[in-house]
Amino acid sequence: MPTVDNPPDPSTTADERWMRHALDLARRAEHEDDEIPVGAVLVSADGEVLGEGWNRNITEHDPTAHAEVVAMRQAGRRIGNHRLLGSTLYITLEPCAMCAMAMVHARVARVVFGAFDPKTGAAGSVFDLLADPRHNHRVEVRGGVLGEEAGRMLGNYFRRKRGKPPL
Repeated sequence: MPTVDNPPDPSTTADERWMRHALDLARRAEHEDDEIPVGAVLVSADGEVLGEGWNRNITEHDPTAHAEVVAMRQAGRRIGNHRLLGSTLYITLEPCAMCAMAMVHARVARVVFGAFDPKTGAAGSVFDLLADPRHNHRVEVRGGVLGEEAGRMLGNYFRRKRGKPPL
């Protein structure tokens, strides 16, 4: 329990709140579209939702329609710019290389993700594209926020697909 001497870190509180929103979007991916449950929400520096989405690549027959790309596309249209300066992208799963490079090109300031992806993660697990010094923009990264919950959701999705009981 936080005390006066040890107040809660406001960024941690906000990160968890926005990650819960991303988890809700991930649930929609699974329940509405039977997509892999990954959700993303892009938030401005002022705390305004600029874009949100969930995996749509199966539904839209589009290999680039990952949750974070859907959210960034929506945000770009909303603000009328391909640069998403000062924004934070919350994603339930560590981004892949494609999505990580889209974040670099969009100049996203910060990425917060839930579950680590030991097979294709590009924010430190397999690759570290967001912090690569060869890029002209680096993205601040925080991983593992509500990661157990996000990982369990993903694992149970695949277990259901294979006819296994949930964890």
